[in-house]
Amino acid sequence: MNAIKRNIPNSITCINILSGCLAIVCAFKADELLWGLPAYQWAFIFIAIGAVADFLDGFAARALGAYSDLGKELDSLCDLVTFGVAPAMIVFNLLSKYADTSWLAWATLLIPVSGALRLARFNIDTRQTTTFIGLPIPANAIFWIGYAALFMEGTSFIAQWACFLPILIVECWLMNSGVKMFSLKIKHFSFATHYPQILLVVAAIVCCFTMGVAGLLWLIIFYILLSIALCKG
Repeated sequence: MNAIKRNIPNSITCINILSGCLAIVCAFKADELLWGLPAYQWAFIFIAIGAVADFLDGFAARALGAYSDLGKELDSLCDLVTFGVAPAMIVFNLLSKYADTSWLAWATLLIPVSGALRLARFNIDTRQTTTFIGLPIPANAIFWIGYAALFMEGTSFIAQWACFLPILIVECWLMNSGVKMFSLKIKHFSFATHYPQILLVVAAIVCCFTMGVAGLLWLIIFYILLSIALCKG
């Protein structure tokens, strides 16, 4: 395999981490207008771009037969930035600016710590091929994007310590728990095989259409509950 072909998936993976870094930069500008949108919304967009790159690098690796240990490790490092650090910084900066108890923002640092542990466990766990054990870190990022959007829409009670800390602890625990969750990847179009993923896609459309970006929080809650119901044993 020539060097160019071998490194196409890794190049796509690097788009993931670049997007994550841009999301972090935007997160620190909080709600300042940036290119016509509040900066935190640009952070959402960059994380979404990172998620697309995260999907495409795996697709490219399968299509080209370009799997490598380097690619596996690079993917995890990029995921930690884009889906662990970036969403934590979005919530950190919004809580620092708007929450009544700004010290609570520092608790968001548990998100990337838990994400790092989750990715390290994933890399050495050979059981996680068709199902995940623990909440995948991209789903963690989607949850916190929904949380940030809900908070900025005026749902301030979720930033009170009595509400935020339990949410944070449960979310971080789920990433490193033994709870089985179905894979988000659809390898071929078959309702019989992939009906959980199809149901999730339908739920995503309904949540986002009815609630906007804030609906992503409820989408991940639905994903967790559906996984618990379907992935018993």
